Parts: sequence; C-alpha cells; structure tokens
Amino acid sequence: MNEQTTLARITVNPQIFGGKPIIRGRRLAVEHILGMLTAGDTVETLLASYSWLEPEDVHACLLYARRFIADNNV
Repeated sequence: MNEQTTLARITVNPQIFGGKPIIRGRRLAVEHILGMLTAGDTVETLLASYSWLEPEDVHACLLYARRFIADNNV
C-alpha cells in the first residue's frame, strides 16, 4: 500500500470532533490512537478494543503524524 492510499484512511469531517482528523469517517480521532500508543498500548490492544479497526488504520495514524510534523517543521 502506498502513502496516498494509506493516508486516504484519515478523513476530516467538520461534523465529527470539530474537524479533527479521524479514521475512515468513524468517531475515532487520530490523536486518540496516537495517545494510546504513547501511553504504552500495543497495536494488538487497539485492534482488540475497536473491532472495526485494521492494522493499516494504525499505520495511517503514524504516517499522518510524520507527514504533519514534516510539513509544519515541528
């Protein structure tokens, strides 16, 4: 899967979480996944917690964060 296809899993909808990036139009924000990972949760824990979540979604969150940092010189 290339970066564009992976990033297509991240969407923005002004009606959900005030337009924050979310995963595949669902009510799960990218920042929530990143927060869980930084708190020590594993990808397996995330997948078990959200039955619809796919490994590629977690990868998309990490890629989104990397691209955001690169684009904003953070």
